[in-house]
Amino acid sequence: MTDTTSTDDPHIRPFAAWLQEQSGGKTHIELGEALHDLIAKVRDTGKGGTLTLTVKVKPLKDDIDVLIVQDEIKLNLPEHDRKASMFYPDANGNLSRKDPRQLEFEGLREVPPPAGVNPDTGEITTQEA
Repeated sequence: MTDTTSTDDPHIRPFAAWLQEQSGGKTHIELGEALHDLIAKVRDTGKGGTLTLTVKVKPLKDDIDVLIVQDEIKLNLPEHDRKASMFYPDANGNLSRKDPRQLEFEGLREVPPPAGVNPDTGEITTQEA
């Protein structure tokens, strides 16, 4: 009788199990916190962001059976649009809120209401014939 069990398919450990052990569990915790922050900021701004985990694996010097595993977490949070301001350059190249081409008023004055109009309410009080 022939043996049908195969050893060609090795058992692959789940990534999440490794992640919980990487850096003493610190990476797993930091990723959870970063994802939480990202979700909150996306909801706050209405814009997308990214959370990136980079895993670097290299052999220990002179021993390929010992591997050094490093991780890097990058969080790119979306931001609110910054408000722009409008300025006008003057003749010297300085910025000013005041348009140097705009004519200036000497001042405002109150125009009295015409005859037959109540000055407090603006209501017409007399009928013209």
